[in-house]
Amino acid sequence: MAPYSLLVTRLQKALGVRQYHVASVLCQRAKVAMSHFEPNEYIHYDLLEKNINIVRKRLNRPLTLSEKIVYGHLDDPAGQEIERGKSYLRLRPDRVAMQDATAQMAMLQFISSGLPKVAVPSTIHCDHLIEAQLGGEKDLRRAKDINQEVYNFLATAGAKYGVGFWKPGSGIIHQIILENYAYPGVLLIGTDSHTPNGGGLGGICIGVGGADAVDVMAGIPWELKCPKVIGVKLTGSLSGWTSPKDVILKVAGILTVKGGTGAIMEYHGPGVDSISCTGMATICNMGAEIGATTSVFPYNHRMKKYLSKTGRADIANLADEFKDHLVPDPGCHYDQLIEVNLSELKPHINGPFTPDLAHPVAEVGKVAEKEGWPLDIRVGLIGSCTNSSYEDMGRSAAVAKQALAHGLKCKSQFTITPGSEQIRATIERDGYAQILRDLGGIVLANACGPCIGQWDRKDIKKGEKNTIVTSYNRNFTGRNDANPETHAFVTSPEIVTALAIAGTLKFNPETDYLTGTDGKKFKLEAPDADELPKAEFDPGQDTYQHPPKDSSGQHVDVSPTSQRLQLLEPFDKWDGKDLEDLQILIKVKGKCTTDHISAAGPWLKFRGHLDNISNNLLIGAINIENGKANSVRNAVTQEFGPVPDTARYYKKHGIRWVVIGDENYGEGSSREHAALEPRHLGARAIITKSFARIHETNLKKQGLLPLTFADPADYNKIHPVDKLTIQGLKDFTPGKPLKCIIKHPNGTQETILLNHTFNETQIEWFRAGSALNRMKELQQ
Repeated sequence: MAPYSLLVTRLQKALGVRQYHVASVLCQRAKVAMSHFEPNEYIHYDLLEKNINIVRKRLNRPLTLSEKIVYGHLDDPAGQEIERGKSYLRLRPDRVAMQDATAQMAMLQFISSGLPKVAVPSTIHCDHLIEAQLGGEKDLRRAKDINQEVYNFLATAGAKYGVGFWKPGSGIIHQIILENYAYPGVLLIGTDSHTPNGGGLGGICIGVGGADAVDVMAGIPWELKCPKVIGVKLTGSLSGWTSPKDVILKVAGILTVKGGTGAIMEYHGPGVDSISCTGMATICNMGAEIGATTSVFPYNHRMKKYLSKTGRADIANLADEFKDHLVPDPGCHYDQLIEVNLSELKPHINGPFTPDLAHPVAEVGKVAEKEGWPLDIRVGLIGSCTNSSYEDMGRSAAVAKQALAHGLKCKSQFTITPGSEQIRATIERDGYAQILRDLGGIVLANACGPCIGQWDRKDIKKGEKNTIVTSYNRNFTGRNDANPETHAFVTSPEIVTALAIAGTLKFNPETDYLTGTDGKKFKLEAPDADELPKAEFDPGQDTYQHPPKDSSGQHVDVSPTSQRLQLLEPFDKWDGKDLEDLQILIKVKGKCTTDHISAAGPWLKFRGHLDNISNNLLIGAINIENGKANSVRNAVTQEFGPVPDTARYYKKHGIRWVVIGDENYGEGSSREHAALEPRHLGARAIITKSFARIHETNLKKQGLLPLTFADPADYNKIHPVDKLTIQGLKDFTPGKPLKCIIKHPNGTQETILLNHTFNETQIEWFRAGSALNRMKELQQ
């Protein structure tokens, strides 16, 4: 057998792997490190400029900012086919970031690849496994104890394979990226759907599944369907109670949860300069809720100010030299254009149960009364990766100070989640944290917490109808507390704070009065706060672990009896035949997010153990046959039972199955477990009206067939008791529909067409059984 080094070289050549990371190419004008933590990895603006010039000459037209950054990272700018919404681009991202819940599976897959080190700068961030219960310090200690095995695996795997490790308590991945790694013009991929947060610093930051991260860490060109570009022109300026959050709440109401699918949201116009850098990050972060590939703002003085305050003035100075490549060309074309006048924009609150149900704050009380939504607010929660900046905390504290001056505290329970250790330490030093505590708030750990369902909520019972308001980004049914009757609304931190003081959705801080303890009425004034601290940020505790230069003696242990971690076994290859007589596991009715497919909350502890986490497969999806969640008919026994149990029965008896889904199937989180679990339990295809981008890619990576009805009305032709045969796989080619024969129990049959978006590379993944299997084939 050839020596390992030779196998790696062959793999690199077969997959087009670069021998040196592009960031190592020296800029002719300056040599600036990408971050303080990687002093020998440099920003490659010269290469970006070179590639942009090649593409501009080819296309012979002005370019959007999105196009400059994306096309500037092409593996082959001279030969790459470029057509928005059609061609698949082969890209060279600058870096990879992984949060701890998704990093487990990503690192397990990287270990399976057999490669010795990551090819690009990569980091792991421990933010998802800390449950909000008693308060920051106590919850962090508890999380370290409960998750010791997982944290040790991630720390040692990071050390072994050259990945930086941010320890639990360091903060939320997206805030850490903004503070340390994002910069104008970067192309970054992250294993979390809110990775676009980095667009607030002028980068193209895209959420992906773990298998995509493995490709990039292996040095393989990353594939992305050439995105369309939706322009959002901002005019006027923000003022009063209106905040950056209201921009994306308004846009979500316009585009809905799937209106941005396959597109990058590019904000531009004179109104941009009235928004802080962290405010731009808020807007980009929540762009995930409209299905956008990512969102981005042009480089400006607000970004330069933030870079300087976070110790990266050298990057800001370099960006100034290349600024023409970090803003859109005059006269560039957008596939769609939306205009928002910030001077006319009013504070918004979106929900419940979906982030695109937009209401002006002034009107939500009346709507709630009409719809029968609970008016009393049980809990107000501020923070999260979307809204936990210094400015956000300052504006909330400004509201709190006014209430305290009149002797008031929150009528609702109130929690505060700092975005990072740096934010926590700085708001403690500057008094914001104490003001919020005095109002009745509890400061939670620097982590995701209730935003992702890591909340040990005690004030209600499951099934109790109630309302909460948050500054989070996502409010799907049961997401925050696993209670399907919790009506969750998302808004800005300052509006959350005002509503928590009033205790009701009927309160409009722009017009309504509160009554102080002295009996006098008063109105809250619009909050004002510094976007950045006057003094330097307080970094707080050092929570970063550098990967060692020599990791040859580093061991990564996974116990065969572990209930938290499990080494991966390869999925079976395609047998070369059409898929005959597939059983329908479930026909899903309505919205089916990745939370419905693979729930978070208490299930997060199994994210590194595929078999154990598969016990949550589709437990939140509604079965069209009986209108219930986690109750499907076993086609053999005719008994109804839990979805995972039925899937395991089929797998044990060699019965292959499919899922039938509705619109925008798999929206929400980037979690690839929503693709790994059905593959593990015997699925062969997922057939829907449409898919969310990340989930569709994740399914392909794991050797599944994500297919869509050529005629969406054909969804109604399929019944849970039918069997399906998918034909045309022997001649599986890009753009050619597959044939599906629906076999009804009465003996009749119908034939429909199923579309797909597979390219040649992705077809090879299917044939090999998964993208990882295909990588290993090429390695051999």
